[in-house]
Amino acid sequence: MKSGFVGIVGRPNVGKSTLMNTILGEKIAITTDKPQTTRNTIRGIYTRFDEEQEPACQLVFIDTPGIHKPHNKLGSYMTQSAINTFNEVEMILFLVDSPYTGEGSGDDYILNLLKEVKTPKILVINKIDTLDPEEFKATFQTYEEMGLFDHVMGVCAKDGKNVDRLLAAIEEKMSEGPMFFPPEMITESPERFLVSEIIREKLLLYLEEEVPHGVAVEIESYTEEPQLTSICAVIYCEKQSHKGIIIGREGRKLKGIGKAARVEIEALLGTKVFLQTHVKVKERWRENDIAIKNFGYKEG
Repeated sequence: MKSGFVGIVGRPNVGKSTLMNTILGEKIAITTDKPQTTRNTIRGIYTRFDEEQEPACQLVFIDTPGIHKPHNKLGSYMTQSAINTFNEVEMILFLVDSPYTGEGSGDDYILNLLKEVKTPKILVINKIDTLDPEEFKATFQTYEEMGLFDHVMGVCAKDGKNVDRLLAAIEEKMSEGPMFFPPEMITESPERFLVSEIIREKLLLYLEEEVPHGVAVEIESYTEEPQLTSICAVIYCEKQSHKGIIIGREGRKLKGIGKAARVEIEALLGTKVFLQTHVKVKERWRENDIAIKNFGYKEG
């Protein structure tokens, strides 16, 4: 069988997590329309079976945080964790969602980094449903003429258009190798992490402006019983005023966030869930190395 690791990189909000979820047919990475939704590298495991239902290919996709100019220590960690992926995989997918705008752009910064990497690369133009034919043609030609990529392909990760062609192109470049994970496994992320990410996703969806980027979720307790999983989550924010916004008038906003999260967590775990949420203030935690590490955003 063929196997290998595939890194998905690009600027914030170009659809990296959506692409991985579509490939897997399951939601393991949260997605919102807000930049920098992904903070950790997340592994998704795709296994293709042959006609005899034997594993024929296993691709381990690594969804990375958007590469951007950092504004705090958390942002520096996120960007560096994405860049570190370049030399740890057999294939790099570089996602873009708009025409190349030239030197000095976010895409140009990533392109210059990729020029130093010998790893095979595929340029993926995502959200082709938003580009008119001439825009797509010009974008395709621009990247193809760079001579940096093994393939240049257009997809719409949201509805799955051309994703099968992308998978075939990736598999074609892979060598024979071992199966890294059991065939039924789609992620190695623990359930506690997935639960905390679901809660954070609902915070991103419910909150506006600067508040979402300053929140972190910590699972304080997680108790599994045959018919019920009890979870207590602490939501951290950076300002007292943000705490009031998250809780909302008479606690309505926090209740809405909790309800939306609970419904999705129950679907994930396949059991009833009792979810408690509390909000605490930890000022400037995104600039605090210890806090960043404690929230799971830094190793060692």
